[in-house]
Amino acid sequence: MKKENRYSQKTILLIAIFIAAAISSCVGPKKVNFPEKVDTRNRKISYQSKKTYTSKDTRVWISNTFDGGRVNGVEVINDNTVVVDIEPENIPINKSPYYAFKIWSDTIQQRYVQFRYPHGFAHRYVPKIFDGKIWHNADTTSFLVRDTIATLKLKVNKIPQIIAAQELHTSKEVEQWYQKTIVDNNTTVQLKSVGLSVLGRNIPVLDIYNGDPQNRDIIVLLTRQHPPEVTGYFAFQHFLETIVKKSSVTEAFLDKYRVLAFPIVNPDGVDLGHWRHNANGVDTNRDWSKYRQPEVKQIVQYINEVARLHKSKIVLGLDFHSTYEDVFYTNAERENTHLPHFIEDWFTTLEDEIPGYTVNEASNNSKKPVSKGWFLYGHQATGITYEIGDETPKERIKQIGIISANAMMKLLLNKNIKVE
Repeated sequence: MKKENRYSQKTILLIAIFIAAAISSCVGPKKVNFPEKVDTRNRKISYQSKKTYTSKDTRVWISNTFDGGRVNGVEVINDNTVVVDIEPENIPINKSPYYAFKIWSDTIQQRYVQFRYPHGFAHRYVPKIFDGKIWHNADTTSFLVRDTIATLKLKVNKIPQIIAAQELHTSKEVEQWYQKTIVDNNTTVQLKSVGLSVLGRNIPVLDIYNGDPQNRDIIVLLTRQHPPEVTGYFAFQHFLETIVKKSSVTEAFLDKYRVLAFPIVNPDGVDLGHWRHNANGVDTNRDWSKYRQPEVKQIVQYINEVARLHKSKIVLGLDFHSTYEDVFYTNAERENTHLPHFIEDWFTTLEDEIPGYTVNEASNNSKKPVSKGWFLYGHQATGITYEIGDETPKERIKQIGIISANAMMKLLLNKNIKVE
């Protein structure tokens, strides 16, 4: 007698679908090979103690109990001077010591604040001061670096001031910006989430286009992989605001192209006050090969899936960062990309349209697994790391951001730019 099958065909089909989905989930996005390997497996971080440091003798309080705060200890030297200890989340790490703390007193006092770093690290960022209304830079009469010792002269009172390496733009503040400035009342923008960070913070994407998204060439914009690099984020803001501002150029551009903009790649690092890394202690801009970190993996999955579903190509990727000076890091390989002449034409336009501006370009195919190399090796796309100087004035950043966005759109709409 024939033995009866225990499972129905429908059940077997559902099991097969589940197994296929599980396998697909495990496999993840296709890896991209780079000449140099970087180990991006999780590394332990040292969490700073969130607290308010007090001194009964001087009646001065210093606190890091806010998103983006960074101070690891406070030592009172005398009635006039306190030392703040600033340490990284882990090492090895890039030499960009970030700090942010509130300071106040119950009486009006003049105090000297000295910055102390671990061996091998030195002060980088000129202090930015928030008085409760506006941010301003410490001037040369109040801030001095001598023999590796950085000292800030400050008048403190009952109103807490924030002293930070760069202006604070936490994940909540970034959300407020893109919601109000980019998303609200703009029919070309769809706000989505690609997933969650290590600690469960949202990783947003702004999906921007007019009409039918099928067969659209895609431009990808990224920023805040490295938490303190706020001047690059400022350029990203002006660049994106220009793209969504109503004009004949933007209308034509968004009729033809699609923009995927990621305004905060590493929200955990930003809110934890990290120098460089995510909550797993890893530089996300070294993980664009094996995608061990959830932030990069989910962004890559989203970009690839959008391109696959809509039969689109990634043609250009701009990753906004900050460093000591304005510079564009480019890939030397261009001939076999979708936009072989874009970089040369774009830079020529910037020099023509920005008064007194000379493009500072550093060109070399990416050896380590950074985003600009991922665009090249993974998609034959033009990849550029768009760097703004730590102390580039805000008005200059705005000017560069607006003009570079307009120049990009006009060039990509020009028939002389061949998109293969």
